[in-house]
Amino acid sequence: MNRLSQKIGIIGGGQLGKMLCQAGSKLGLDISVMDKDSTFPSAQICRDFVCGDINNYDDVLAFGLNLDVITIEIENINVSALEELEKLGKSVYPKPSSLKIIRDKGLQKEFYQASGFPSSSFRLHKDASDILQAITEGTLSIPFVQKLRSDGYDGKGVHVVRVQDDLANLMKGPSLTEDIVDIDKEIAVIVGRSINGDMATFPAVEMHFHPVANLVEYLFCPSSISNELSEAAEKLAIQIAHKMDIVGLLAVEMFVTKEGKLLVNEVAPRPHNSGHHTIEANVTSQYEMHLRAILGLPLGDPSLVRPAVMVNLLGESGYSGPVNYQGIEECLNISGVYPHLYGKKDTKPFRKMGHVTIVDEKLDDAIQKAKFVQNTLKVIS
Repeated sequence: MNRLSQKIGIIGGGQLGKMLCQAGSKLGLDISVMDKDSTFPSAQICRDFVCGDINNYDDVLAFGLNLDVITIEIENINVSALEELEKLGKSVYPKPSSLKIIRDKGLQKEFYQASGFPSSSFRLHKDASDILQAITEGTLSIPFVQKLRSDGYDGKGVHVVRVQDDLANLMKGPSLTEDIVDIDKEIAVIVGRSINGDMATFPAVEMHFHPVANLVEYLFCPSSISNELSEAAEKLAIQIAHKMDIVGLLAVEMFVTKEGKLLVNEVAPRPHNSGHHTIEANVTSQYEMHLRAILGLPLGDPSLVRPAVMVNLLGESGYSGPVNYQGIEECLNISGVYPHLYGKKDTKPFRKMGHVTIVDEKLDDAIQKAKFVQNTLKVIS
């Protein structure tokens, strides 16, 4: 079969699915998307948008039966249906076996531990009462980070306990606790791995997080880490992707400690927020590479063409309702500024509504433009 003529299905219709469709249109790919309803960003441009529940076994199975290749843009989906589709001979990437590990943060941490990959110390807990008991028994001490084992996304499912009073807000359900790491920087490396085993990595990006929403506020590339540390991060990302038998993309978020050591934080087996800038800043974007990888095509060149900053557009605190982008005209008047508005009709505090990539020949100049964008472009209602 002609690889470009294969029928591709994306489970999840959010902004990542939308940008996958945009990348696929350059190659004339036959892409279908499934999600809850036609208000999702992907429905605006996808030729074949199917309404269905991505957590429902029957919906996911029915969606995949007439497709050749199935991929995802979100982890919180019905994996059992993906397993059945794989048994029926469909190409499912990431593989359900890999996805089952990644979507459970407890299994992720156990995977790193068993594989010898550096990560922070952790403990597994069945619920909040188990955490409190561990503190009483002296096997866990404040400060620490609590993470829900599943269903966490966009900063949700993470609770930092710094003082005794923070225990009142412990999250319910199975979770893990991690030691708080003395972090110097947070970086991410995206690696692509083809069905034939070929691999390529995008240059490391440096991320800065919103202090309240726990979301990436902005990132820049190239990062400020040394070439030696950058090479080590890329090597670590490749090793993890190979060990997990990933096909497609794997975004690997890492901590750089004050001592200059790398610790794996978490991974995502799909296009990722830390790779948005690659659309304008790299030879091949992360979205095109993901599609190339799952089709067995050459991965493309991930090299950075020019320095870039990516700013996430989050709903402003205190605003909920029909979206209004304040300051968009002023930002469009600046050279090298590329807004990506996801098309979500309603905003709410800290909701991801879009992103802006800023490119320039000099990183410092891109950063100055990015600061203007951050101060000017506001998502209100």
